[in-house]
Amino acid sequence: MAAYLYGNIEITDPVLYEQYRARVPAVIAAHGGRYLVRGGAAAPLEGDTPVHRQVILEFPSMAQLQAFYRSSDYAPLIALRQRAARGSLVAVEGI
Repeated sequence: MAAYLYGNIEITDPVLYEQYRARVPAVIAAHGGRYLVRGGAAAPLEGDTPVHRQVILEFPSMAQLQAFYRSSDYAPLIALRQRAARGSLVAVEGI
């Protein structure tokens, strides 16, 4: 079953975030993931959660998503992202 990583990211340091953005696609691909959404216009329809940069990644399984997130090659990129942005990430199984 596919799994999705959803992020709502507020960029606080665009220069630093660009370094993250340039390096992360290769790590995602190495773990079998791919982008479904990467930025672009977002329009809230319900609720009052602030909408920032939206990201949705698809992985073949939750195990592969978790392996990506917990990998030694992604760990330094997590630290970089957290210095350049704040937000939330959620892992969700699909159908």
